[in-house]
Amino acid sequence: MNRPVHPVTFLLVASPLLFSRHVLTPAHAAETGTTTATPVTAHPSAKTEPVKAVTATRDEHIIVTAHLDKQRASLQPSTGASVYHFTRADIERIPGGDNAPLNAVLLQAPGVAQDSYGQIHIRGDHNEVQFRLDGIALPEGLSVFGQTLMTRFAHSMSLTTGALPSEYGFLQAGVIDITTKNGTSDSGGNASIYGGARDYFFPSLQYGGHNGKWDYFATADFVHNRVGIENPTPDFNAIHDLSNQYHFLGHLRYTADENTRISFIAGVSNAQYELPNNPGQQRQFANPSFLNSALSQQVYGSVDSASLHEQQKEITDFGMLSLQKEMGKVSLQTSAIARYSSLGYSPDPLGDLVYNGIAQHAQRSVFSSGNQTDLTWRAAPKHTVRFGFQAYVERTISKSDATVYTQSGTDEDGNAEFDGQTQSIHDGTGRTGWIYGLYAQDEWRPFKNLTINYGLRFDGVDEYTHSKQVSPRINIVWTPWRGGTFHAGYSRYFTPPPFELVGGTQLDKYANTSGAPPNFQNTMVKAERDHYFDAGFAQEILPHWHASFDAYVKLARNMIDEGQFGSPIILSAFNYKRGQVNGYEVTTDYSHGPFTVYGNFSWSRAIGKNIVSAQWNMSPDDLAYISNHWVHVDHDQRWTASAGGSYTAFRKTGHPTRLSATMVYGSGLREDSVIPNGASLPQYVTFNLGIVQSFDNLFHTPFLKRTELRLDVTNLFDRRYMLRSGSGIGVGAPQYGLRRTILTGISQRF
Repeated sequence: MNRPVHPVTFLLVASPLLFSRHVLTPAHAAETGTTTATPVTAHPSAKTEPVKAVTATRDEHIIVTAHLDKQRASLQPSTGASVYHFTRADIERIPGGDNAPLNAVLLQAPGVAQDSYGQIHIRGDHNEVQFRLDGIALPEGLSVFGQTLMTRFAHSMSLTTGALPSEYGFLQAGVIDITTKNGTSDSGGNASIYGGARDYFFPSLQYGGHNGKWDYFATADFVHNRVGIENPTPDFNAIHDLSNQYHFLGHLRYTADENTRISFIAGVSNAQYELPNNPGQQRQFANPSFLNSALSQQVYGSVDSASLHEQQKEITDFGMLSLQKEMGKVSLQTSAIARYSSLGYSPDPLGDLVYNGIAQHAQRSVFSSGNQTDLTWRAAPKHTVRFGFQAYVERTISKSDATVYTQSGTDEDGNAEFDGQTQSIHDGTGRTGWIYGLYAQDEWRPFKNLTINYGLRFDGVDEYTHSKQVSPRINIVWTPWRGGTFHAGYSRYFTPPPFELVGGTQLDKYANTSGAPPNFQNTMVKAERDHYFDAGFAQEILPHWHASFDAYVKLARNMIDEGQFGSPIILSAFNYKRGQVNGYEVTTDYSHGPFTVYGNFSWSRAIGKNIVSAQWNMSPDDLAYISNHWVHVDHDQRWTASAGGSYTAFRKTGHPTRLSATMVYGSGLREDSVIPNGASLPQYVTFNLGIVQSFDNLFHTPFLKRTELRLDVTNLFDRRYMLRSGSGIGVGAPQYGLRRTILTGISQRF
């Protein structure tokens, strides 16, 4: 039996495993040489003038790129918010490096809790995570299991939380901004092969460079393994869990002059999953009378839950075309964005029918296109004015073909009876809508050590629901002494319901069948409206040692949550009429020489009351209880902590060795008790280890450069831990964390 571990005590015990995060601004990056071009050596018989010209051209390209990157960053400041940076060096220190899933990297930031299907929860919100590429917001899409954006795409990235300035809209629990790799900062090529346990095979290739005014980069990878989805049992290997995925990202930029740049980013993600099986399941669907019925006796023994064959396919394609322009005191970036994603579920025709009462082929897709424009005007020495807008037109299509049993009557207790006759039901909807938002704000610096950022944002949605809101926001940042910073802020938030996750099911088609819902109430999902308060303090305690504290409160109306209801792993959205989220975070980091260390822990509570939309997914008893009582939301985790560390030996030689480790602790998500979501799952802690041995010019050829050999171990001590028990509001099945997994790889730069 596990003994309770207090997170603060645990963090102190784990502190030797910590490592830090550094922030490199574009200017600093140039000083430290991270964007320095490959030196050119002249042949003894060659003239030196052309070489100097080439070097000068490359240096000029780097300087112009750094200048435009700095101006682009100024378009979207995070004044008063909490920002956690992952530099390229930080990403490489995570066990797995570029091969690690993006969610595994983000779990090292404070306030980020892990869930099944690779989902993360930031500060107690379900899935209000906004992804940006080079400052451009990527519209929401359909992706449950897969990582549409790979860690390999990122040169660096940041997570911004708290009371956000007014340029951030729609999804506001956390903004993950990925600075994509490009031909200037990531020039040259790299080929890698990575794999090991559970048929893990992960080859990848990337290449980037620049020529004149053009800058280009491309990366692609293929993933084959048998750990595509979490295991529903605590066993070492899952049954029926094969996954095949491929991903691509291309980045092309044209720098017309020192003030003008055009860039294009395109990405593709295609993933096929087998849904793992859970042996020994009871042969009955939702109706309790099925087990002892004649139909149950007829099919008993013909289907084994260990041999089901359910599959899901997820596809995402996106493109972004941007123009960045500097015009004296004005900086502008305008972007056209398009994203298509689809999700398809294929059932086991007989197995799903026997176990769930419905075998349903389900397909959803969403296509979004729109524009994001941001403008900064340095109006006066103490005032920087920013304004802009976002607008997206979206088209979503949902269709399903289901096989269900026909109800033949009722027994003497009023329970439905079925005689084994089946019928087919087709259901489909399509809808077009749009969301929009515009903002204006002023960053005012009345004193050298005081900044006040205030503004307004106007958002609207015209899709399944029609609503709009004006949202005031203000942030104050005060630096009373060297190395110490206070911040406090208030933001009014407006979150449209996820268009692609709002169900359009025609419930009456399933009446008097085994696919009938628990009830037929289906109020439309509404937009969420929040009051968000945040305050914190950061201090440099000693050189190279930093610490911070942050606290937050969110008061929500029509709080959006999501859950899995039924066999297709397609999340559905619903609202709690009232919601409250509050918590605090503590972080610390230290870095000096070859040694880096970091650690953080957070406490949070997320509760809701009275489900007021998509009620047909819940049982009448749960609805009745929640209508009058506060309950924990299913993704509420009281304590979350992470830590890590790295040490680089022989770092000044041509063969450095890096040892790194990370830790993740969770006090457990929610499950049902005698009341909905009334209990928490057991606490857990996992450790990951990474060893990387590098060799400069191992093969002594001018074409091949650095060679890296790596060994990574996930869940070093092979701890068995449960992410989901299969009970709780919107929880469809049990899931366990990954058991010990050993992976090795080799990468070669060229």
